[in-house]
Amino acid sequence: MEWTESNEVKNILGLQLPTDPRWVDLATLSMEEILTDHAFCEQKAATTCISIIQKYSDKELLVKELAPIVTEEWGHFRLVLQELHKRGLQLGKQRKDEYVNKLLSFQKKDGHPEDRLLDQLLTMAMIEARSCERFKRLSEGLEDEYLRKFYRRFMESEAGHYKLFIELSEHYIAKEKVRKRWKEWLEFEADMVQSLEVRGDRIH
Repeated sequence: MEWTESNEVKNILGLQLPTDPRWVDLATLSMEEILTDHAFCEQKAATTCISIIQKYSDKELLVKELAPIVTEEWGHFRLVLQELHKRGLQLGKQRKDEYVNKLLSFQKKDGHPEDRLLDQLLTMAMIEARSCERFKRLSEGLEDEYLRKFYRRFMESEAGHYKLFIELSEHYIAKEKVRKRWKEWLEFEADMVQSLEVRGDRIH
């Protein structure tokens, strides 16, 4: 399968491969599943930030910057839950996130602690970047005007989170090392996205 690369995606987020255009059409048919998956994505983002804070509690800037993100991500979970209820839809079961699990498999699990910290932060940056790109697709492609605006807000938030995780990486680790490893992450993610099935019931 070949897709045309989007300069906007590459320039703003660094992503090497844009989302298959069919995804929004499929998502439109599965809004209950999309909103459920989105809710759990926000919940997992909050708990992951808590985990990072607990693990690196000695890193003052990291704790300071991620603490409000926890609150924001949990607020997002509540917003999506509210949207489900407003539409008479149910919060379904949490599903296996193949995209995130494949990203986790690329993390360095041993070696220098700095490498492990870097990969944890870059994993979060990647998830935020791809979520931002997906929310942008929804904000432009959904027929429901309210949901387009709804996802525009989330898109802007995810862009800020992506930027924060990159900045935290460069605060604690040499920029040259961060950029080299980020390039590897981008290449891995592009290959991975191309290999995944296009599903309209998942954010990723």
